[in-house]
Amino acid sequence: MLAEAFALLHPNVAVDIQGGGSTAGITAAGAGTASIGMSSRPLRESELYLWHEEIAKDGLAIIVHPSNPLENLTLDQIRGIYTYQITNWSEVGGTDNKIHVITREEGSGTRGAFEELVLLPGMRITPRAIVQDSNGSVRQLVLGDPNSIGFISLGLVNNDVKAVQIDGVAATRENVVNGSYTLFRPFIFISREEPQGYAAVFLDFVLSEEGKRVMALEGLVPN
Repeated sequence: MLAEAFALLHPNVAVDIQGGGSTAGITAAGAGTASIGMSSRPLRESELYLWHEEIAKDGLAIIVHPSNPLENLTLDQIRGIYTYQITNWSEVGGTDNKIHVITREEGSGTRGAFEELVLLPGMRITPRAIVQDSNGSVRQLVLGDPNSIGFISLGLVNNDVKAVQIDGVAATRENVVNGSYTLFRPFIFISREEPQGYAAVFLDFVLSEEGKRVMALEGLVPN
């Protein structure tokens, strides 16, 4: 969305965007194969030599199928589900059906944020979980399975899925801003050196009022 808005101002500049997860973005930036890498996890100590700028914060939404009667889960219940200690929806007040757990792949910033914000030290996501390589595919699987649960960027929640409340707090941009919804992570741009040329122009646009407006419309909390 940012690239599309930027293209309206700079039609002669092509912004090529590729996915693959936060670790891939950081690696590409460090190798110089990408002008700007993107990450939704904080940089590790070994990566702090790279130039980086936080552009926004994003909530992490726990999603279920719209037909799922549950409106709220506690963090303890989510931990139990993702570590396979809770395996049936009836154990958390839902229907008598097996829970189908969906997760992101290793190296994903979304997964890293989930593990940091939800799981306790020593806990690991169950190996029985279905692994997907993008937020969009997680959302699509949840849409197609009434007994599933997944986690995605709050900015990608739409009417196809339902974001459950966490300990009674709704997953909304407003609640990320006021601090009552605690599951959020940073969106970071990374480069081997401070961006130059059109990469710097694009960064300036992202941090401008128009860039912030685009991010806010997508459910993010701009810096």
